[in-house]
Amino acid sequence: MTDAIAAERATRRPVRSGSVEYEGAEAEDGMIGSARDFTADFLAGPKATEYAPVPRRCVDLARLVVSEMVTNAVRHAPGPCRLLLELFEDTLEISVFDRAEASPVPRGHDPGRIGQHGVEILIAVCESVSVEPLPSGKRVRARLRLA
Repeated sequence: MTDAIAAERATRRPVRSGSVEYEGAEAEDGMIGSARDFTADFLAGPKATEYAPVPRRCVDLARLVVSEMVTNAVRHAPGPCRLLLELFEDTLEISVFDRAEASPVPRGHDPGRIGQHGVEILIAVCESVSVEPLPSGKRVRARLRLA
């Protein structure tokens, strides 16, 4: 799956991209809320609205996806984490880079379980979700359609 994404990305360039890195105490003190706000601001930016305004529902879904991805990095990965947003005409690619080598794993359906539904949420609302190993950790990428 990673090869298909890489091949597709070689022919497509984002209209706009932005990233933010969180380290140390910052990661524990408001990072998730900050990442959600960064996402909303990014989608309200000038290039984001050049084609058509991003629907509020899509902004809310993007904030949810970012929240789940960043929460997973904060809880399960040591050290800093980076959020990268790449806007294409009709999709938003959300990537979170962290230092953990283990991939997130979806758990079976359990309505009685409190928490630990992040990967299930990503799979339910995103067009695709992939994990790419890196020399010092991994990149989790989710593609969200903005139409």
